[in-house]
Amino acid sequence: MEFDALDLALLRALQNDARQTNRDLAAAAGVSPSTSLERVRALRERGVIRSYRAEVDLGAVGRPVQALISVRIRPPSRAMISGFREWAARLPEVIGLFVTSGSHDFLIHVAVPDTDGLYAFVIDRLTERREVADVQTSVVYEHVRSPRIDPVPPTRTRAHGPPR
Repeated sequence: MEFDALDLALLRALQNDARQTNRDLAAAAGVSPSTSLERVRALRERGVIRSYRAEVDLGAVGRPVQALISVRIRPPSRAMISGFREWAARLPEVIGLFVTSGSHDFLIHVAVPDTDGLYAFVIDRLTERREVADVQTSVVYEHVRSPRIDPVPPTRTRAHGPPR
């Protein structure tokens, strides 16, 4: 997917504040409001902008303890992986779930009220599942998110020639 300077400016401005008015967004990007509206609509239609959401402070909602939990599934079949993924994604403690390669099949990001809640999640929820062969838990001391994700710039030349 290719992005011009206006697309990039709009994406940056929206990632900084998705609640700003279209008029403010247009001013930040240096274009008219109608141009801004049209380009943002096009970015949504292309699937670049998937949603707008509020970022919640986990401590303020009673879930200040975060952990990353690696889970290995046995036997490692597509059905087992899919079933576990669907089950785990619905758990209220889960705020992120990654299907991974390597020694573990999943990396689950959870947020819980306290260490007792973390222990209960691992012991009472995860290890009770028959397909869970191994669990490794790392407590998160601090979670720093990147404030913005820029598209990868297009390459001018390709090592193996132009695409066919």
